[in-house]
Amino acid sequence: MKRRTFLTLAGATSLAPLTLSAHAAGTGTAGRDFYLLTQYHLESEEQRKGLDGFLEGTAIPAWNRAGARPIGVFYPEKELGPVTVLARHKSLETLALLNQRLLAKGVALQRGAAFLDAPAEAPAFKRMESASLLAFSGMPRIETPVRSPGRVFQLRIYESPSIKTGQKKIEMFNTAEIRIFRKVGLNPVFFGEALSGTKLPNLTYMLVFTSAEEQAAAWKRFGADPDWQSLRAKPEYADKKILCGITNLPLKPAPYSQV
Repeated sequence: MKRRTFLTLAGATSLAPLTLSAHAAGTGTAGRDFYLLTQYHLESEEQRKGLDGFLEGTAIPAWNRAGARPIGVFYPEKELGPVTVLARHKSLETLALLNQRLLAKGVALQRGAAFLDAPAEAPAFKRMESASLLAFSGMPRIETPVRSPGRVFQLRIYESPSIKTGQKKIEMFNTAEIRIFRKVGLNPVFFGEALSGTKLPNLTYMLVFTSAEEQAAAWKRFGADPDWQSLRAKPEYADKKILCGITNLPLKPAPYSQV
């Protein structure tokens, strides 16, 4: 088995024990999505073209058949990469077994051979990073509120200094902030608590807008909203207490993206 394929599988199968423990403990995940957020770091246009061909022609159809739907694929505004892939799952089991099911299909192996069997001297990508996420109870399922051409996306990651403060920020979103987002036109696609990945503990969310101009206008409305001003004034929700880092990534969808 190729080393890159093995690493992909190892990252997914490491989640398998979580499937059992979550169900056994009855932790309230029923009805909530799980997401796998993967970033492919690229070094050339040839790698980008190969990744697009693999995702559109092989991986996404196979993942859809395995129960992962929708699959979003996003490019950075200007740079070559990373290419971000968002896969929505109904359970941790489908997430953990996704690549095994892909590689078990002879047709997928044949169609995706150029990508899956890329040699070390001509790799299909520089590296990949993945994070598994559990949807917030305040927004348990993925949404696609804007489908118009020219739409723009925004991926944001909020890091917290401790597990407790991370849960406090999630509470802030669940109790009020998601509602305020919707009111002012910050159209959410998903909100997720990171179960694994980098920059832990963190929460990750995605927004979508009809245009960059509407994005700027929505954030302006949010900043001036009285409900937001009241919420942020509560001492327990002060940014300096519950946040220690924010990543903001402007994105545009691939032509074949399902989100």
